[in-house]
Amino acid sequence: MIKLIVLDVDGCLSDGKLIYDANGVESKNFNVKDGLGITTWIKMGHSLAIITGRNSTIVKRRAEELGVTHLYQGIGDKKRVLQEIIASLDLKLYEVAAIGDDLNDYGMLSMVGRSFTPKNGAKEIQRLVKTTLKNVGGDGAVREMIEIIIDENDQREEFLSIWIKG
Repeated sequence: MIKLIVLDVDGCLSDGKLIYDANGVESKNFNVKDGLGITTWIKMGHSLAIITGRNSTIVKRRAEELGVTHLYQGIGDKKRVLQEIIASLDLKLYEVAAIGDDLNDYGMLSMVGRSFTPKNGAKEIQRLVKTTLKNVGGDGAVREMIEIIIDENDQREEFLSIWIKG
């Protein structure tokens, strides 16, 4: 059973575009369906971590909004950080799923029990992972991944019961 989901940001949780205004202020697009999937996963008592190569106040804000407590930004070696998270949560590799879209995610994706990439993930990543999703990054790929894991964990009823009261 998957107990920890690990997300890359640019190209997975967002569409990967870096948008700057005339003052150099960065903006990103996040999908609310991804957000609901993340908050539901956390409400179910599972862990979720974000490991990203860039530093962004926007990502920090989004993580706080969603209740993500494991946020790691500016990370060059995602595999090392993931190993530390797994050890701190006393998990096994087969209890961890991750999503990444580009070469800097390769090490992290190669070590987990369940790996995903968005439809527009790099070809090398698509060859590595178990599942290439139907959705592109920033457009429901994270939600799609969470729903697959929920079904594989046989937790669909619990997932739905967070929001749908009988």
